[in-house]
Amino acid sequence: MSIFAKSKRSSGVRLAGLTGVTMVAFAGNSVLNRMAVGQGLIDPMLFVALRCGAGALALVGLMALQGRPWAGWVGRGSGVAGLTAYLAGFSLAYVALDAGTGALILFGTVQITMFAGALIGGEAVPPRRWAGAGVAFGGLVVLLAPAGVAPSGLHAVLMAVAGVGWGVYSLAGRKQTDALAATAANFGLAAPGLVGLALLMPGHWSLAGVALAVLSGAVTSGLGYALWYRVLPELGAARAGLAQLTVPIIAAAAGVLFLGEAVSLRFGLAALLVCAGVLIGTRQSGFPRR
Repeated sequence: MSIFAKSKRSSGVRLAGLTGVTMVAFAGNSVLNRMAVGQGLIDPMLFVALRCGAGALALVGLMALQGRPWAGWVGRGSGVAGLTAYLAGFSLAYVALDAGTGALILFGTVQITMFAGALIGGEAVPPRRWAGAGVAFGGLVVLLAPAGVAPSGLHAVLMAVAGVGWGVYSLAGRKQTDALAATAANFGLAAPGLVGLALLMPGHWSLAGVALAVLSGAVTSGLGYALWYRVLPELGAARAGLAQLTVPIIAAAAGVLFLGEAVSLRFGLAALLVCAGVLIGTRQSGFPRR
């Protein structure tokens, strides 16, 4: 094996590892949200405001410790707008949507947005990647399909807005050369608007709910999103969208481990389909290449 081939393989393993850590962080956000909001420890909008504010403080603080300047406003429009739409839409939608319906709307909309972004940006999306996305999303349908209850139209729209927002936020990350600085700026600029919304919609809170929101913001959101911006330029839009389909599976597994939720044959089949779909889609040209 040549030195070039070894280097290419090492790069692929590193990218796969970093992407896996990022997906675990995303799933952690889901678990923390369920622990805090799902168990009634804190109002949803207050949770997301604290989450964004804590993420901003953690990232700006990390930048300050490194002696790095504020990244500024220039070029932040789509990232800030996408992040705000995602966090606010997600929080408000789950007031009336069950977890399964919400996740299907969210991840379906994310896929459409990111694959559309890939095509508009001239990124090659081979047939095998489309097939992989279809198989993986089919796995999510198996896991999360609602039991025949029609969702609230308004809240379904809010979740779709959240999905488009996250897709736009992710697409904006493909051109970032400094992941930490870009993420810190996005969180810092999005936080005031979300805090303002929380103040207009006052709700209940508890110390436990606040602690979970801060943990979600500072660690699994702030650092997790910075890592996401780190891997996005190498993944490309289509593979980045495909990788995110693993998040509900990881979150469901975490629910089994940490929240005492039941394991079922349905979960096993869904996990197998999602993993197979992601493998099909990302093995088209080797993981390190788009």
